[in-house]
Amino acid sequence: MTVRKFSVSDATFEHVPGLDGEVFTGNLVDQRHGAPITIGYGRYGPDVSIDITLAVDDVMVVLKGRLSVTGDEGTVTAGPGEIVHMPKGDRVTIRAHEDGAITAYVTYPHWQEAEGG
Repeated sequence: MTVRKFSVSDATFEHVPGLDGEVFTGNLVDQRHGAPITIGYGRYGPDVSIDITLAVDDVMVVLKGRLSVTGDEGTVTAGPGEIVHMPKGDRVTIRAHEDGAITAYVTYPHWQEAEGG
């Protein structure tokens, strides 16, 4: 296994298929690299809101801006340095606040395979 380090500038952001609004991901490690997880960065435009049923376990670390995640149990809001875990199967609404947000994420298994992407 090769130890690697990443920064946001390493990511090539692509619009997330099937989602409206400014929601972009940049995978840096995924199934193409033989890893069991996907690691990357996410970028959310100002005031973007998406509703999604999670096909994978998803962990987001907020690097910039603020996000609120609402599920059956209520709403959590996270800012820089805070972590949000969203379990597989949960239906959530992810909302970026007025300045948008940048996150780092880890999913298990690979979100693109689980969503048919």
